[in-house]
Formats: sequence, C-alpha cells, structure tokens
Amino acid sequence: MHRVRTAVVIAFVLLAGMECSAWAQSHLLPAGSLECDAMTQPMAVESATPQLEWRLTASATDAHSVQQSAYRLLVASSHKLLDTDTGDMWDSGRVASSTSFGISYRGKALQPDAIYFWKVMVWDEHGAAAGWSNAATWTMAPRSWKAKWIAQRGTTNETAEMPLFRRDFRVRKNLVRAVLDVSALGQGEVHLNGAKVGDAELAPAWTDYRKTVRYDAYDVTSMLREGKNAIGVMVGNGMFNVVRTPHRFTKLVNSYGRPMVLLQMRLTYADGRSQIVATDHKWKTAPGPITFSSTYGGEDYDATKAQTSWDSTGFRAKGWKRAEVVQGPGGQLRAEVAPPLRVMKTYAPIKTTAVTPGITVYDLGQSFAGWPDVSVKGAAGAVLKITPGELLNPDGTVSQRSSGAGRRGSQWFSYTIGRSGDVEQWHPRFSYYGFRYVQVEWTSGAGEVLSLRGDAVHSSSPETGEFASSSDMLNAIHKLIVEAMHNNEVSIFTDCPHREKLGWLEETHLVAPGLLFNNNLRGLYKATEENIADEQKPDGMVPTIAPEYTVFAKQGYGVFDDSPEWGSASVLGGWAAYRAYGDTAALEREYPVMRRYVKYLAGKAQDGIVAYGLGDWYDIGPGSPGVAKNTSLGVTGTLMLYQDAKTMAKIADALGKGDDARQYDELAARTAAAFNVKFFHPATDEYDRGSQTANAMPLDLGIVPEAHRTEVLAHIIADIHAHHDHVTTGEVGYPYMLRALMDNGENDLLMAMMLRKDPPSYGSQLAAGATSLTEAWDANPHSSQDHFMLGGAEEWFDRGLGGIDFDMSRTKDERITIHPRVIDGVDWVRSSYDSRLGMVRSAWKHEDSGLTLEITIPANASATVWVPVRAGQAVVSGSTEAGVTKLRAEGEADVYRVASGTYRFVVKAR
Repeated sequence: MHRVRTAVVIAFVLLAGMECSAWAQSHLLPAGSLECDAMTQPMAVESATPQLEWRLTASATDAHSVQQSAYRLLVASSHKLLDTDTGDMWDSGRVASSTSFGISYRGKALQPDAIYFWKVMVWDEHGAAAGWSNAATWTMAPRSWKAKWIAQRGTTNETAEMPLFRRDFRVRKNLVRAVLDVSALGQGEVHLNGAKVGDAELAPAWTDYRKTVRYDAYDVTSMLREGKNAIGVMVGNGMFNVVRTPHRFTKLVNSYGRPMVLLQMRLTYADGRSQIVATDHKWKTAPGPITFSSTYGGEDYDATKAQTSWDSTGFRAKGWKRAEVVQGPGGQLRAEVAPPLRVMKTYAPIKTTAVTPGITVYDLGQSFAGWPDVSVKGAAGAVLKITPGELLNPDGTVSQRSSGAGRRGSQWFSYTIGRSGDVEQWHPRFSYYGFRYVQVEWTSGAGEVLSLRGDAVHSSSPETGEFASSSDMLNAIHKLIVEAMHNNEVSIFTDCPHREKLGWLEETHLVAPGLLFNNNLRGLYKATEENIADEQKPDGMVPTIAPEYTVFAKQGYGVFDDSPEWGSASVLGGWAAYRAYGDTAALEREYPVMRRYVKYLAGKAQDGIVAYGLGDWYDIGPGSPGVAKNTSLGVTGTLMLYQDAKTMAKIADALGKGDDARQYDELAARTAAAFNVKFFHPATDEYDRGSQTANAMPLDLGIVPEAHRTEVLAHIIADIHAHHDHVTTGEVGYPYMLRALMDNGENDLLMAMMLRKDPPSYGSQLAAGATSLTEAWDANPHSSQDHFMLGGAEEWFDRGLGGIDFDMSRTKDERITIHPRVIDGVDWVRSSYDSRLGMVRSAWKHEDSGLTLEITIPANASATVWVPVRAGQAVVSGSTEAGVTKLRAEGEADVYRVASGTYRFVVKAR
C-alpha cells in the first residue's frame, strides 16, 4: 500500500513537471476566429491540404510582449471525438512555433463530402496554455456530381420569361445532415419548403463559364423535415446570357446558353446511409413570373403569373413539364471563393417629390449599388415602372445619362400587381444598378406605392479599416472613396455598377492599398486571380477585363483589349494581396501566369521601351477625358514592365527561386536604363514632357538618378502649384504622385490639394453633390458617378496620416510599421486596421504644444514605430515603457521597436 501511494505521488509530480505550464495563467486567451482556406466554416473545401489559421488575443488589455510559443491542432471526424480531445484525423502534437496562419493540414486523407471538426490550443511566451479554442468545422467538396444540367424544354437563350424548376422528395427518419450544392446560371435562388436557402444574392459568381463555373454550398439540415419536402429554383440571365432587347440598355451581347440549373443535395442519416437529390429529367419546369431579365436592362416581374406555393409541398404542378437535360457551358465546376453578395444596408428616402401628376421621384440620399424595394397595392394587372438613376434632369425626373442610357436604351424595373387590394412587396432578384434616385410611375392601371427603400447589395467581405480625423473634408473624401469601392465589390471588382459592370483590372493594383486596408478581400482577390488565369492568352497577354465578356476589337475599339497598366494586374495585384495577407501558396499558384505575362510584356518592348495601350487614363488635358494626353504612352508602359520585373524578383525570392530573381532584377535594371535614356532630360531635370505623372512615377519607383531626385521632386511641386494645387494625373499616375509626395515629406502640399473645392479635385465632386467617387475629376455628369479608380487618396489617409504601414513581405519586426505624417491644419487622426496579425491601432493628437501618439500592436507581433519629433521637441513619455526599445533618430522622428501591447508616446517642447 505504501509503494502504491508513493507511485501515485511520483506520477503526480512528474505530470506537474511536464504540464504545469498548462495550469498557469496564460497571457493569451483561447485562439479565436478559426478559418480554413481563408473562410469561416467553409462548405466546399477542394484542397487536399487546406490551410488552417486562427487569431490571437492577449488576456489583459495592458499586457506587453505577448507571444505564441507553441500550438497543438486537433482534427476529428466527429464532434464527439473532438470533445474528448481526440484528433483521429490529425493531432499535430505540441509544435514549437509562433505561426498562427498558413498551416497546412497534414493528417489522414480527407474524404469528399465529409465534415471535419477542429480546434487549437496555444501556449504563450512563458509556456502557459490558453486552453482549447471553440470548435470549428469545414466540409469537403463533392468529388463527383450525379446531377445533370437541366433547362426548360422548348426554350432558347432569347426566351424572355425565366423558368422555374421544382421537385418533390422524401426524407427518412433520423436525418443527420443535408448539404446542398447548386449552380443556377446565370443567377439563381433556391427554395426549400417555401423558404429561400441562405441570404446570398446574385449567385453564383461571374466567370468565363466556358472555363470555370462556380457553385454555392449550403447546410440545409434545419430546413428539411421527415416525410415529404419540396425544392424549387428560380433563375435569371445574369452575365451568362446577355441578349439585345429593344429600348433596354445593353452594354454588350454575349451568351453562353439559355438559363440552366445543376443541383445536388446529399442527405446523411444516423445509420450511415446517404441519399442524393439531384437535377435530372424528372424535375418539372414552367415559365415563371419574371418576364424579362437582364444584367444591363433590368427586370420585369408579373405577379399575375406567380404560382402560390410553387416551392412547397402539396403544390399541384398543373401544366408543368419535365425538364430537359442539356449540356453545361463547359467550364470546370469550382466552389465559390469570393464571399457572397448580401443586402448590406438599406436606405430610406430623404425626400419625395411629385414631379408631375403620375411621376414621383425618391431621393435616397446616397449613391449605392443594389435595387429598389417597393410595397404596393392596387388593381390586379396594374404596372409600376421603376427607373433608378444617379442624377436628375433639369425637370426633376431621373437621368441615366451618366450611366449609359441613350440610343442603346435604358435600364428599368417593372412590377405588375397580382391581386387587387392586396399589399404586395417586391424587389428585383437578378439585376442591380448604381443609383441614388428612383422614379416611379404607373404605366398601366391604377396603384399606390405604399413605401420604397433602397437595398445596397455588394460583397460581404468583412470591413477591416477605419479612418477618422478632425477635418470634415478629409472624412468626406474618405467616405466618397469607400462608398465607390463597396459599390463595385461584387463577385468581381467592377469599374461601375451600371453602364459596364466589367472586371477592369487596373484598379486591383493601382488602388490596392486602400481596397485591402478597408476590407478583407482575400476571397475577391483569389477570384480575380483565377479569372485572370482563365483569360490569359497562349502568348501570355492578359486582357484589360476578366472575365473577358467582350473582345473590344470586334466592336472596333481594339485599343481597349490590351494595355500594360491593366495587364500588369496579373503581377502587381497578386503581390499587393501577398503584402496584405502573406499567403505564399497564392503566390505559388499565380507564379506561372505572372511569368508568362512578364515575358509577353518584355517581348512588346522596342529598345527597352513599351509604348502602347491606354496610358494615364482620364488625365486632365485638352479635349475629352480618355487615353493619356499629358504623358507619352511609353512612360507608363515601360514603367509597368520595370515594376513588374522588380516585383517578380521579390516574388521569386519569396518562393526560393534565386535564379529567377536574378534574371528579373537584370530585366528591371535594363528597363530602367532604357527608360532614363529615352525619357529623362538631365538639362531640365524632368521626364518626358514634364507632366506630373511622367515625373512622379520614376521618382516613386526609385529610378531617378540620385543626383537629380530633389530637382525632379521640385518640378512636380512646381507643376502642382502652377495648376493652383490641382492634380493633372489620370488614374494611373495619381497613386504614384501621392506616394512620391508623401514619402518625400510633402504632406502639407497633399493636404492643400485635398482642400481644393474647385475642379479638378475631390472637393469639387463633393461640391457637385457626389456621394460616391466619380469617374472624372470634375464630376462630369456625362461620366459615371460611381467609379473608384481615382481612389488613391486612401493610401495617404491610411498609411500617411494614420501611419499604419502593413506589409507581410517584410521581416517580422517590420511587417507592422507605424509612421504617421503629422501635419498642421489637422488636430487629430484616428486609424485602425484589422490585419492578418490582429488589430493595429494608431491615433495622434496635437495638444499642450506637443503631440500624443497612442498605438496598439496585436499579440504575437511587434512593430517599428516612428514618433514625430520636431525641432525643439522631445519624447517625454512612453519611450521607457516595457516592450519599447529605441533604435535611432531619423529626420524628424525617433524610431522605436515595440512589442505587442498598447502604448502612449507624449512629445513636448524641450
């Protein structure tokens, strides 16, 4: 008995020696925000080795230097096993590492359609465990499809009425799980037992359907019941089937076929058996109440043709016919990667005006992308015409002149009342528009609009950035830009949400800093990457738009098909995403496309100069805006090749491809030398014809000879002053000019430019009543009122004034750099960024003849902090706190290395 008791004591002591760290108070909370392949609880994971990640948070708000020292991952085939801390699929064991993202699954082979449960435990810098995270799941994509593509029998791609599809089926006892995978082309909406499945809008994503077809996956277990169930699908044309219709606006004509559906639902029961419900010839179809569907022209809905309970059990499908099994469009079925579109906000009218008897105009107060939502009543068959628009005509009616209306028709929606006296609510399902104003009129019969609101529909990509300041003008410009960004974030990045709705690529790199700061866009950038890969030509050329829904040369506008500033998004857009998210696997995927494009662009050079394309689009010069006027095409084209080559050297280096990196560095050096020979004028210290763009781009890119940098900068400044502190660049040159001024200490000049209220300027757009960024600097009413291409100022707000400079391509201590540009005329600035590493905050304020700077660095990270110190000032507080190390004094700043935590620096006169 004595020996037994001794053994127990010894065992306890040994256990305590090994695991006491797990019982100590950890400086970390249990890990949160678990993601698999950059998604929360993804429903269709296609990778055999998905990447896992989590977020770390310090257990105390005043804690400093909190780090993760180790982690342990468990992946199980059931929740029950995971609850017992059993990872039958993978138990990583305790891994000594500070890594919390990009961890590839390394367990047993994952099975199609299976759900997996996982959690993680982390240890802090002292070896104290934080405890297990909450469980998360992921579901594997199906390996094969039993479903068949179906369409309505007897229809063509020009059939106006959109079909409905339905099927009854039975569910046995003890259903455990039901997963529904669906691709309804062009756009679709699935109903189960009378209720819509999910809250996504305009699904699936737009693609080149001959290359890639997206499908959406849903867990529908809770929507099913034992016994009889019913499933129904509505469809609209979307970008899948764009045909020309008289009087309705059409940007282009492009059809992949008539509307069609592919749906497969897998039901799993407690006894392990499964059941498949899939589209086939047994499904029934009938014409639905959508009598016209067009991405560009609008949507008409006739409620007199609606069939009550068509998507529910007990419905008598009288007159419905069997579906026809058809060939799909040919593209590979791929799970969605971009976040779903949702109704993200609603707008109530701020003003209602009876313009004429029978015509009423609603002002919703904000330009947005989406649709009107109306509640009406009246006589059956009465038709309400709803016309959205960005601007008003002189007589107060809605105008679409800024968004494409004219000889090619206009876009509108119409609703036909179904039952006399009933209150009926409706919004379009498969067509959206960019607008602020809504005009309504009864074109047939009598009715009453009881209420009208606007539903803003765009990507549900989470918001990550914040900027606010004491300047009302800066705040208004920031809002102007962000609204336009959101309005053009759908399943692709569009240029405008009305006239074109095309995936013009240049914005994904030119204004990438602002885009990636304000929202988590990993999914949208991945979708863009895959669209680019689909559209790249055999010779390496990347077209200006992806998906390439039209070839402009066929319309007589061949200059729009290929331009270096647009095609370079294939390199620079991917690199921008890497800097934000540090996803090496994404670079590996994109590398072959990048290599082919740089080879193509280098092949277009003559004596090292690339001189074709659109150039500095929409610059301020003589004549109407368009192709560059102030700057030679060879300037922007050649500098794109240079920047692509320099970036490829960095990418190759990050991927361990040393030989490639050297070759790209050599290409960049040759290109820079050729550029300077061709365009630099040493006698006058300026480039090309001396435009803001021509001087700013080489200065920002670092190829101005060192002895001439000061003079080239002086030319930029002089030209801005000569134009009364106005910009003359187009969308290409503007971000480079901002960086050239910001990084060379000319932030007061940037502020002066931001404060201008006369055109061309942001202030002139605000003065004209714009509520989202316009296409032209002067808010030209004949140009789009909802473009984000001129949104480069966001980088100055976020990285400049706010000071948050985040770059995952840098060394660990430099990934987060806080370097605020403090200027006179702004009393305070507050900025935050919910980064891949966690929340970063920076806030500064002028007070007591000095400055305070408050910063927050997330757990498991460190930062380099530049504290502004002007002549005669000194840091009097914050520099001696735990976790702070002074590195050097540089210019008008003291530079510190700062561990995780929250700090407050105070600067005062000596």
